[in-house]
Amino acid sequence: MGNFDRKLIKFWEIFYNNKGYIKVLEGLKNTLYIAILGLVIGIIIGTLIATVKVMPKYKKLPRILNAICDFYVGLFRGTPVVVQLLVAYYVVLPLLGINLSALTVCVLVFGLNSGAYVSEIMRSGIMSVDHGQMEAGRALGLSYRVTMLKIVIPQAVKNILPTLGNEFIALIKETSVVSFVGAADLYVAFSYIGTNSYEFMVPYLAMALIYIALVMIIASLIKVMERRLRKSDRRN
Repeated sequence: MGNFDRKLIKFWEIFYNNKGYIKVLEGLKNTLYIAILGLVIGIIIGTLIATVKVMPKYKKLPRILNAICDFYVGLFRGTPVVVQLLVAYYVVLPLLGINLSALTVCVLVFGLNSGAYVSEIMRSGIMSVDHGQMEAGRALGLSYRVTMLKIVIPQAVKNILPTLGNEFIALIKETSVVSFVGAADLYVAFSYIGTNSYEFMVPYLAMALIYIALVMIIASLIKVMERRLRKSDRRN
């Protein structure tokens, strides 16, 4: 029996016989939970920031809001997500006297981080929509907000769908740092298997394969959505 075969047997003993797969399933669930909710929060925040950034700056309020958004984007794009996670969990929340679970903190931090990146993605998508669309909406008597929400942003989302997919993939991979605050993800699950089997080669290889599979599935789903959007555009 080769060395790799022995490692594989040890891995299987912990994974199946000792029910290590339960921790893997929990880690996978938490990984997807953090990434999906983080992206949803990021899209909401990013859309709001992008709307402020493309808003005419004739009045004082839009200029103040734009400065706040610039600071927000610079803060979250200028620091690593692991630093944001550690500062939020060990510094900000204790100072504010707020007690949240590690999983909830991870969702919030990843959502805030994603919002900074999605804002630039969404802004470029809005800028790619013909300005005549906004003028047409305003000519029909719609307000700036309604025109943006019902006419411009839906078209912008179609243009940036592949980039949003890349952001989701990035979030999936970045969740590997949530163990710094005690959240259980795939890394924690496979580290548990490696620690109990006294070897880490097979567990970490299996973890890498799961991440690759997740990325390939997401990429395939994005391609399907792109094809459907193109078909609907041709029909229209």
